[in-house]
Amino acid sequence: MLEFLPLYGGDKIYAIIEIGGKQYKVAPKQTIEVERLGVPEGDVVEVDRVLFIGGDGNTVVGNPTIKGARVMATSLGEAKGEKIIVFKYKPKVRYRNKRGHRQIHTKILINQIIEG
Repeated sequence: MLEFLPLYGGDKIYAIIEIGGKQYKVAPKQTIEVERLGVPEGDVVEVDRVLFIGGDGNTVVGNPTIKGARVMATSLGEAKGEKIIVFKYKPKVRYRNKRGHRQIHTKILINQIIEG
């Protein structure tokens, strides 16, 4: 017998959301790293840019977003990413410039996916 899970936070549901100009496929109880949001640790993050909700045969596609759909998440704090080396070089003029950069990310835990 097929089991029907409502679109309110079942384990087999997933969504595609947009945060900081990037798209992420998320599911409940999943942890992801996104661009820095400036949200303190422990605060609730509500993402309303939901592009797609799917799972268990249920599919809702937005145009471009789904009206009323939200993804509720909890901030787990900020952390620095891997170091990236930026090296500029021009031949024959003795120009060398070496710099490092570490991007700051926010870790979030997805709590539930709510269809509008």
